[in-house]
Amino acid sequence: MNAAVIGASGYSGVELVKILALHPQVALAAVTSRTLVGEKVADSMPALRHLLGDLKFEGSDPAALAARDDLDLFFLALPHGVASEFANPLHEAGKVVIDLSADFRLNSPALYEKYYGKAHPAPDLLAAAPYVLPELAGGDWKNASLIACPGCYPTSVQLPLVPLLQDGLIDISGIVINSYSGVSGAGKKVAESFIYAERNESMVAYGTPVHRHLSEIEEQLSAFSGKDCVVQFNPHLAPMTRGISTTIVAKANGTLAEVYASWEKAYAEQPFVGILQSGVFPDTKHVSGTNRADISAVYDARTGNFVLHAAIDNLLKGASGQAVQIMNLKYGFEQTEGLLF
Repeated sequence: MNAAVIGASGYSGVELVKILALHPQVALAAVTSRTLVGEKVADSMPALRHLLGDLKFEGSDPAALAARDDLDLFFLALPHGVASEFANPLHEAGKVVIDLSADFRLNSPALYEKYYGKAHPAPDLLAAAPYVLPELAGGDWKNASLIACPGCYPTSVQLPLVPLLQDGLIDISGIVINSYSGVSGAGKKVAESFIYAERNESMVAYGTPVHRHLSEIEEQLSAFSGKDCVVQFNPHLAPMTRGISTTIVAKANGTLAEVYASWEKAYAEQPFVGILQSGVFPDTKHVSGTNRADISAVYDARTGNFVLHAAIDNLLKGASGQAVQIMNLKYGFEQTEGLLF
């Protein structure tokens, strides 16, 4: 199967190139960038010189890419708004598209406009694009040819929360989520706030009280629980390159043993969810460079709250690794194919 990575020069794009170049079921046949056309990919990604040979960046013309018979599968590692420019013609041409942007994560065009500040660029495609967090999605999405890959923060939130909401083990009201992300989550921005002297030895909250990912978090939690779910989401920028650490406080409706039983029921057959015993806290250092999410929980008898913890690599389980996991499942490959680094 021949795959293309569109927008390969960003952090998530680099991770996709790295995974697909080694994937036993996939040939990395095209890599695009609007700014690096004609340059050798290995010159931009020197750590991958031994994998990429003379592969060069191609132009990013949506119509031209859609017309190519030699490309079967497209990963869109593009900013929101831009991804739709490619998704539309590729979908019309019958290509399979896995989109890492936010363009198809929300079911509501109005919600997209509210949180992203402009009208949805392709509302007619929303119904055709299932939102797939592999451990939580059913199997009916596998026939779709346009698939929305979840965001990094929402992945770290949904994996610990969704089974507990479905089993009624936490109160749906009053949930507080604090998340801490490495600076790679902001992409390759050239901005003062992201230079080394500003971010080193510094922690700062941002995007409160209505960070863009809040829309995705609340929509998905509401869909899984069958109730309107409103949460307090507080994202922070942490002085590290990659990783997300998330702590969730929720009123307990059950016991800690029931929490762990719920997780075991949901994830016993899932290779990329690590359930840590209570009192062992997920560490971003331990999931960095992997497609794994580690989760654990404690019960606070003083407050009657469960405190849930999760850690993921924002570039892998939060983006590129998860996109390849989706591909593996769609095409019937082993779920772990190409992802056991």
